[in-house]
Amino acid sequence: MARRSTSSPRTARPTTCPCGAPAPYEKCCGPLHRGEAAAAGPEQLMRSRYSAFEKRDEAYLLRTWHPRTRPPRIDFDPAMRWVGLEILDTTDGTAFHATGTVTFRARYTDGGRPDALHERSTFERVDGAWVYVDGTFID
Repeated sequence: MARRSTSSPRTARPTTCPCGAPAPYEKCCGPLHRGEAAAAGPEQLMRSRYSAFEKRDEAYLLRTWHPRTRPPRIDFDPAMRWVGLEILDTTDGTAFHATGTVTFRARYTDGGRPDALHERSTFERVDGAWVYVDGTFID
């Protein structure tokens, strides 16, 4: 006769969002990607765009790119894997601003080799929504 276990079944712990926030993706960047919410400021938009690159969500990336600088499409490198985001500095970007910047370091592997992208990104409001304009590489 088989013994019945009295312990409760294990439930999977929700994983943190790829953007590095402690919330699970479904409650963090997921609503932005699905169009259920809009970024409140440049840092949140930066984090959601990082997650979109990690998830290869071209539609979201193009939708949140300034029309003046938006490329026609995004070519994802299949050898590249995003592995971590660190926000280093933010300027402006509150409800009282029309522009803002986010300085970040995004770690990735390319063909298994680790590397990082260090950039100061510029954001603007277009029709009330924050969008990515461009970035300046640092280092």
